[in-house]
Amino acid sequence: MTKAILHHDGKVVWKPPAIYKSFCEIDVEYFPFDEQTCFMKFGSWSYDGYTVDLRHLKQTPDSDHIGMGIDLSEYYISVEWDIMRVPAKRNEKFYSCCEEPYPDIIFNLTLRRKTLFYTVNLIIPCVGISFLSVLVFYLPSDSGEKISLCISILLSLTVFFLLLAEIIPPTSLTVPLLGKYLLFTMMLVTLSVVVTIVVLNVNFRSPVTHHMAPWVRKVFIDFLPRILCIQRPEKPPDDDENDKPTEVLTDVFSGDDMDGKFKEWACEEYELPGMPPSPPPPPGGDDELFSPPPGSPCRLDLDDCSPSLEKPYVREMEKTIEGSRFIAQHVKNKDKFESVEDDWKYVAMVLDRIFLFAFTIACVLGTALIIFRAPTFYDNAKPIDILYSKIAKKKLELLKMGSEGDPGL
Repeated sequence: MTKAILHHDGKVVWKPPAIYKSFCEIDVEYFPFDEQTCFMKFGSWSYDGYTVDLRHLKQTPDSDHIGMGIDLSEYYISVEWDIMRVPAKRNEKFYSCCEEPYPDIIFNLTLRRKTLFYTVNLIIPCVGISFLSVLVFYLPSDSGEKISLCISILLSLTVFFLLLAEIIPPTSLTVPLLGKYLLFTMMLVTLSVVVTIVVLNVNFRSPVTHHMAPWVRKVFIDFLPRILCIQRPEKPPDDDENDKPTEVLTDVFSGDDMDGKFKEWACEEYELPGMPPSPPPPPGGDDELFSPPPGSPCRLDLDDCSPSLEKPYVREMEKTIEGSRFIAQHVKNKDKFESVEDDWKYVAMVLDRIFLFAFTIACVLGTALIIFRAPTFYDNAKPIDILYSKIAKKKLELLKMGSEGDPGL
């Protein structure tokens, strides 16, 4: 029991110690950059307004609104919420059962969430993970780790989803702002997995499985690299010297007059009559990798010469020439094969650069449009609990005195 103070003018002051607990409807649309407004209603159900005239201490006769409805002088600063406004309003309500008014006072508490904890532990990691999905396209395709990186990012986002579900109150009315950003990031990472698979498919193409269309070469090799600031490196002059043996082999063993020169040398060596050279071979394709075409110059017909040429070392020379021709043709076709493979890899690199720019723009715009939608970003109002709380002021004074007394601070 507590005592009531009775004044001479009939005013009664009663301050019972009590802890009031109230339920508040939480709107998590802008979580963690949200503001919540809760109200507490005080009134008498036992006595009407003619018996108990309920009024606020700071209420003026000409107004029912009180700007500072709650005394915050003994308030301890919360580590999670800032108090922005605490207005109060007196109402008189008439019920159908009675003619007497029933007054009540409604206290509105506007609370703003402190965002440092959520910014450090949720927002910054989520933004960092979303930009990791962009770096997937900067990773070389030959490294073999592009898909692994995408899957790892998806797993990290799943962990953050579970963490978010434990922090926010369960509600199906709206999706919180951080949940929207996580959904956007997950969609972005899923799309990056699909695009990465396409890029890897292009990177490992070869002339055996795919033929490069002329428009692909014109768009992705000639046109887009200039726009994307990609310059294909040319072979340095020193590398040309290493290619000379291949060119020499090709020149020596692909000449049309090689067969006639060999016969002329063989007949002079063995004092045989002159013989006309064999007719030039029909033009052959570049895709004959393992054998020269029939009737090629290295197919030496020894029946045209004297039987004295049919000696073992002459046969060996013929085999050597045929083998050299095979090596020259094989090296030439291998160079063309590798050149086409390099073209496909270059196309994949151009695609990677395109998606790198596209996903970077999507990440930046998505982050700005989703996170900066919260109204608290544009509210410059300062919390009033620090201004009116004597306990907070004492703490600030102690901190100020400590900083002045310690020159190292």
